[in-house]
Amino acid sequence: MDVLVTGAYGRCGTAILDHLHDDPDHEFTYLNRSDRDEDHPYGGYDTVVADVADYEALRSACEGMDAVVHLAAYPFVDGEWNDVLEPNIVGTYNVLEAARDAGVGSVVFASTNHVMGMYEEEFAPELYEPDFDLELTHEDPVRPDSLYGTSKVFGEAIGRQYVENYEFPNQFYALRICSVRHEAYDHPYGDAEAAVEEGRIERGSAEYRREVNRMKATWHSRRDFAQLVDRCLRDDDVSFGIFSGVSDNDRRWFDIEHAREVLGYEPQDNAETWDAPPE
Repeated sequence: MDVLVTGAYGRCGTAILDHLHDDPDHEFTYLNRSDRDEDHPYGGYDTVVADVADYEALRSACEGMDAVVHLAAYPFVDGEWNDVLEPNIVGTYNVLEAARDAGVGSVVFASTNHVMGMYEEEFAPELYEPDFDLELTHEDPVRPDSLYGTSKVFGEAIGRQYVENYEFPNQFYALRICSVRHEAYDHPYGDAEAAVEEGRIERGSAEYRREVNRMKATWHSRRDFAQLVDRCLRDDDVSFGIFSGVSDNDRRWFDIEHAREVLGYEPQDNAETWDAPPE
């Protein structure tokens, strides 16, 4: 399968590079706004340097592809309209229009837990405790917490529009990704440790414990994320589907049974097995 990955050098894209690049069943082409030098850890890959807001460049990159994994986006909840407009709204429209015109069969779309973010706003921090009674599924009403979250609601909706109205793409997978981090912080203590290193909090403080508790609920390990993407790429049955992107954490409030049943997703990691950061 020939697969184009947009936003290839971000947190999620590099997880694909780390865990799926050498899979003989997939031939990846990476699209990013900038390339990496040969001596960079992610240098030397087949890269199309382009912005997803540039339709012509994106259309050219989609030629001959079987699938697009669309990760490129402005990813911050404090973003304003002008921050999300081109990368998240125009960019996602361009991906789908280019896929339609190029005859690309499948689009895997990086949505976000923030399309449901107001549930967290309502129930945190109690929500982060192990026995809190909430599980959100793909059937629950969206409650975006930001323009970023709303832009991803748009992405899910326009993806459904395309698969139900056009010949291509004929499959669309919206992954409501929770907390994927770069390799150095790919563990449930990652956000807390990063905050300590940046001088924002102290290790062992109440703020530190809150960060850990949240990540123990929302962590999506890099290998579990890559597996979920791989399951989408191998699927032949889904026309439109929404799936939670999270590891098998005891504290998670996002359902993964839907992904298990429909895609065969079998996450390997559970944040509760960690009781300290790596040394």
